[in-house]
Amino acid sequence: QDFRELRALCLSQGLLFEDATFPAHSSSIGARLLPQEELRQIQWRRPTELQRNPHLIMDGVSRFDIMQGEIGDCWMLAALGSLTLRKQFLENVLPKDQGFQEDYAGIFHFRFWQYGEWVDVVIDDRLPTLNGRFLFVHPRTSNEFWPSLLEKAYAKLRGSYQNLNGGYLSDALVDLTGGVQVQFSLRDPPPDLEEILKAADRSGCLMGCSTPGQARRNIELRNGIVQGHAYTITGAVKIPYRNGWKHIIRIWNPWGHGEWKGPWSDNSHQWDRVEPKYRDALLRNKDDGEFWMSCENFQKQFSWLYICNSTP
Repeated sequence: QDFRELRALCLSQGLLFEDATFPAHSSSIGARLLPQEELRQIQWRRPTELQRNPHLIMDGVSRFDIMQGEIGDCWMLAALGSLTLRKQFLENVLPKDQGFQEDYAGIFHFRFWQYGEWVDVVIDDRLPTLNGRFLFVHPRTSNEFWPSLLEKAYAKLRGSYQNLNGGYLSDALVDLTGGVQVQFSLRDPPPDLEEILKAADRSGCLMGCSTPGQARRNIELRNGIVQGHAYTITGAVKIPYRNGWKHIIRIWNPWGHGEWKGPWSDNSHQWDRVEPKYRDALLRNKDDGEFWMSCENFQKQFSWLYICNSTP
């Protein structure tokens, strides 16, 4: 489908685009994702029907714009969270020639890497809702829609929303970058893991990690970590602490809430012993799903580390 041609046609006819190849129908959601009763009640609504002043992007793109919905696609959202930190990759996936303000015709497009080339995926902006709320990714601020529409495009690429329910973070990292990815088992980590993390962060790699356990069950441990879940790594630094240095890692949960409660978490006493200039630069004490933890605890709590870059 040619985005520009279709948009020009819709604008000339005064119509809003309706995508027959990924229709506003339960087939696009998938037969087994939701109970039949809920599937029957779904209404497909455009952002313009639900919001007075919807935007594709407001004040730039951030991982904090994303909140996971009723579908187990944390693997894709964790990759997306990492993508928001790397603008050079992001602009490729999320073209700037679209929005709700100028030349709006209910049509959007996103790009994904598939089998050695960039594929342009065109969608309409009808999103599935249940009882007036978005079923899947929903915006943290009620009128910013790039995460919901990008998720819909990825669901179309994969055949249905149901086909996003469980997957591999490593696949999503490659689909969003066309890059090369490498995985490290944290059960048997490389001896220089701390340096690998720091170097990857410095050189602008995308990074994610996952916990052991069954993905479908979403068991949250008492320490705040969710089993069978994918997370984004958003930073890795070495800071002066007591009489030496401490390696700490910053991690984000695609739920948009739910954080580690152990050492180096938002309210932990370890931060009291950090110089104010480091503490003020690094610590963001909010329930936004993002937290710091030590490299030792990272290895204990997580099972895999994923790193992706545009070159080996």
